[in-house]
Amino acid sequence: MKIAIGADHGGFELKKNIIASFADAEFIDVGCTGPEACDFPDYADAVAEKVALGEVDFGVLVCRTGMGMTMAANRFQNVRAALCLDAGTAELARQHNGANVLCMGADKTDAAQAAEILTAFVSTSVDEAERHVRRRAKIERARRLSDFSGLAHDDPEVYAAIKAQVTQEDTEINLIASENTSSRAVRLAAGSVLMNKYAEGYPGKRWYSGCLPVDAAEELARKRACELFGADHANVQPHCGSSANMAVYFATIKPGDTILSLSLDQGGHLSHGSPVNFSGKLYNIVPYTVDRATERIDYDALEKQALEVKPKILLTGASAYPRALDFKRIREICDKVGCIMMVDMAHIAGLVAGGAHESPVPYADFVTSTTHKTLRGPRGGLVLCKEKWAKAIDSAVFPGMQGGPLENIIAAKAVCFREWMQPEMKDYAAQVVKNCKAMCKAVQDRGWRIVSGGTDNHLFLVDVKGTKGITGKDAAAALDAAGIVVNKNTIPYDTESPFKCSGIRVGTASITTRGMKEAEAALIGGWIADILDDITNTAVQAEVKAKAAALTAKFLVP
Repeated sequence: MKIAIGADHGGFELKKNIIASFADAEFIDVGCTGPEACDFPDYADAVAEKVALGEVDFGVLVCRTGMGMTMAANRFQNVRAALCLDAGTAELARQHNGANVLCMGADKTDAAQAAEILTAFVSTSVDEAERHVRRRAKIERARRLSDFSGLAHDDPEVYAAIKAQVTQEDTEINLIASENTSSRAVRLAAGSVLMNKYAEGYPGKRWYSGCLPVDAAEELARKRACELFGADHANVQPHCGSSANMAVYFATIKPGDTILSLSLDQGGHLSHGSPVNFSGKLYNIVPYTVDRATERIDYDALEKQALEVKPKILLTGASAYPRALDFKRIREICDKVGCIMMVDMAHIAGLVAGGAHESPVPYADFVTSTTHKTLRGPRGGLVLCKEKWAKAIDSAVFPGMQGGPLENIIAAKAVCFREWMQPEMKDYAAQVVKNCKAMCKAVQDRGWRIVSGGTDNHLFLVDVKGTKGITGKDAAAALDAAGIVVNKNTIPYDTESPFKCSGIRVGTASITTRGMKEAEAALIGGWIADILDDITNTAVQAEVKAKAAALTAKFLVP
């Protein structure tokens, strides 16, 4: 048994006695080393850090009352410090609260009592009864308010805005296909002091000095991205998916060159060539479409078009395409044309990482992505490429299109990639798809037309205009009033204006992060149909909103 122990001058003598009298443990003494006046938080921090890191089994802290040490140690995440006055309170602190740091007051506790309290503390098992597990989780979670609680004093208006977002996430069902919920670890890295550092350049080759810490974080992100996706090279500096796409264009082609990409109104993305976007303004964009009958990509037709157009880049990827992509077939087309194969996997990156969708990395010259969406990391971008393109892509990102990278976000990307290396994430990715199929079927069984007839991934599209003559805008608004958040979306060959749309887009990544499975997904699908059947019925909206709130209370956001 390994115990970190610390005391200030008021607890110095008792600390010595504890170490001398308790022979069953290996003590790591962090100080103090004498009776001279010192500051107790220094020793509380040292012990709490070792407990938080898992370097020791327990922590022990002593000051005159034990109260200051308790307050200081409990500032650390995953530390539960308890002030114990006798063996009984020590047992309960361990059994019910899972305390891992014992605090004692030297003014009220002698050496013999301290040994008795410590024996009780380390020999008591943590009770795994459901009620205690639930309560301990609530201590650690703190309703997610502890992440930003300092703002309540420093900037109450911003605090109120963030708290409102927490409440919204907690009480509503988020089905935005491009959104997810990141872990607390990702959020902590994103909000870390790494944001303070300018780091133009790359690890080991920075413009500014003092970059060793951010170099380490960025190297972790780069190496983990390559390991996770099996890529030769990764650039983790792009601020977003559009920046990642821009970097590939800048690295490979010139303004005016031709890009063949899926049209925005067919499920593509703004940065794939929309005339209002930089991509459409700088490059000659030739769009391809899905088959009118199947609403799927016709790869034979795509090959024919590519051979006629002879693009410099054939860009695959979508923001609203519910079917699996055949990367092997696309590679064959690119080889026949002699063009660069680029895949924007922003929407499906988590499914790829978890093995629920074929990976484009073995086939494509470049793979771009965001790091949120199904990947549930921080909002940011990523480029993966073959080794021969490594120098070109790095130069395109910096100095080609960006200055200082967001090293705090890059660190959060590193955390995200590590999370995806855990075995349970394969189950998560598979569950996202299962949930999407279950929800889609529930809506479809109620008579609503689903674009392409179903889904293979994390999203599906409902043709609300074709089914019942309503617009996507009105459908999304009615669902929002019922506590179910989706977005209006164009569907292939849409006749409605882009501001109203004929469809809605529905995704299941976020609810799966909360732990929901097929039963809940199907239930939500039924509620969607209830709302869509009569979008002006406010009574039904209120009823579904209450049901949604009750369901979300059982599935907490991380």
